[in-house]
Amino acid sequence: MSNLADMEIFARVVSSGSMSAAARELSLSPAVVSKRLSRLEERLGTRLLQRTTRQIALTEAGQGYYERILGILAGIEEAEDFVARRSQDARGTLKISVPTSFGRMHIAPHLEPFMRENSDLTINMMLSDELVDIVGDGYDLAIRIGELSDSTLVARRLAPVTRILVASPHYISTRGMPQTFDDLDQHSCLAPHNNEAWRLEGPDGPVVLRPSGPLQTNSSEVVREAVLAGIGIAQRSTWDIGPELAAGKLVQVLPAYTASRNVAIHAVYPSRQFLPAKVRLFIDYLAELYGTVPYWDSGIYPEHHKQ
Repeated sequence: MSNLADMEIFARVVSSGSMSAAARELSLSPAVVSKRLSRLEERLGTRLLQRTTRQIALTEAGQGYYERILGILAGIEEAEDFVARRSQDARGTLKISVPTSFGRMHIAPHLEPFMRENSDLTINMMLSDELVDIVGDGYDLAIRIGELSDSTLVARRLAPVTRILVASPHYISTRGMPQTFDDLDQHSCLAPHNNEAWRLEGPDGPVVLRPSGPLQTNSSEVVREAVLAGIGIAQRSTWDIGPELAAGKLVQVLPAYTASRNVAIHAVYPSRQFLPAKVRLFIDYLAELYGTVPYWDSGIYPEHHKQ
């Protein structure tokens, strides 16, 4: 059992980022934590952590060991919850990573019913458009938007994503409505901050456009406001501009061209044999909330996603 306790101490040090923080969380002294880590490394015959006076860092062996023991520790926690008849309850802290705009618009406004239903749960929601290391940074799950590459993580598709070209009525009245894809070369196209190409599916197959325009920014939300203000044409997801599209504040440009439909909203979490109840319940809540035809598409494309 002492080996298991050492594993738990090691995992807590990694997730908290320091031995002193782990010691506080476990109600142990830093000296005891350090001694138990040294004992674990001695038993395994390898160094798991590189220690300095200011920080710790996982060695390659430590990273692999950490990823593998998370499932063991989670399984033990789930088993204890089951025995205690708590397997259906969400308890503790749920740490999640969420894209900034999506989290603000489509998760934060809906947290209250879930938290009211799960009053023993604390949610730590971190907004970031960077790709976080779920395991290394101690997240229970992350919400990711895109086409997921192969990984050791588990992903559940929560909702489809429809990305289209839009402009304001003011911009169209001033510059005219593009009639063909090639017409976009004569228009102000609002590029994302990384100048990523627009890869669209059209009537004749895939096409690519390198957008260029008078505005450069590192903020997707600035692009959103700029297209509403009439500065140019932008590629946006309907989850981002659905109400404005329905209200006529934006109009679709070249409706025959849309981004890949392989893009979707996913809940991504570490591969575990026993999924903690807090993670499972939150993912189920979001999946039911969004549905196969998300509420942000309701009334905009009633024929969309019928399949």
